[in-house]
Amino acid sequence: MLTFSVPVSLAVTLLLGVNVDVSAGQTRSDSLKTSIERRIAELNGGVAGVAFHDLGTGDTAYVNADDSFHAASTMKVPVMIELFRRIDAGALALDQGILLVNQFGSIVDGSSYSLDAGDDSDSSAYAEVGKRVPVRELIDRMITRSSNLATNALIELVGADHANATAHELGAKNIRVLRGVEDNKAFHAGLNNTTTARDLAVLLEAIEGGRAASRASCDAMRDILLRQEFSAEIPAGLPPGTKVAHKTGWITGVLHDAAIVYPPNRKPYVLVVLTREIPDEKVARQLIVDISRLVYEHTVTNRVASVR
Repeated sequence: MLTFSVPVSLAVTLLLGVNVDVSAGQTRSDSLKTSIERRIAELNGGVAGVAFHDLGTGDTAYVNADDSFHAASTMKVPVMIELFRRIDAGALALDQGILLVNQFGSIVDGSSYSLDAGDDSDSSAYAEVGKRVPVRELIDRMITRSSNLATNALIELVGADHANATAHELGAKNIRVLRGVEDNKAFHAGLNNTTTARDLAVLLEAIEGGRAASRASCDAMRDILLRQEFSAEIPAGLPPGTKVAHKTGWITGVLHDAAIVYPPNRKPYVLVVLTREIPDEKVARQLIVDISRLVYEHTVTNRVASVR
């Protein structure tokens, strides 16, 4: 439990019932930031970026929040936002059928490439190739199962550049959505989707606050994020049953989770943890779990936890 010495002047102010200095709250935020930094320092070489914002109190903590990371599958969040904005505008419909193909053009030279079902977290989607699949189903697969095939089909539909522009318009100024996934020529050319922890937090806050699209579309996006099937990172650091709307991302040496956390009987908070240069995925995962636990303890029980 954190304790604070209260100056006499502040004690008098409290007794009189007038406005008080909020420096104690700032001290708590600094303590959380320090705890997160200490946990990251245990990596001995790995890199992590963290963005935390309590939407109830305004409390924040940022650690390397503006460092750029390979976005991995977290780039599917701005793609989803762009899709729902198109739906709001009447340019698309959730029940509209899209012919699903497994052939895409590299952004380097337009050459064709295909995805391997064995490398996709949603291999079942490949059974739908050659069929017309509703936009609703493709969005759901892209987020809840992180389907690469669905993602590339949807990027072909709305354009990576439009998803990128929308993210910037919403305040995610440093995110780069350049292409679909598994474009190996682009990867080797250094043309990758990138993000910062702060940018992903901005996008999640826009969804929660109803600013990313219409209120109905933001509610629909939140419901999809709540159905995320991969929950071994941020949710694993929370009490069982805590609602989490989130999107994970992983490639070799990279593991991320970006979440809106809904503790009971209070407003939610946003937490994004990005990692890189951690060869052992289990080590990266435990880091994210531990940071999630630190933030929950700080936010909900008003203390900074000790992670053992």
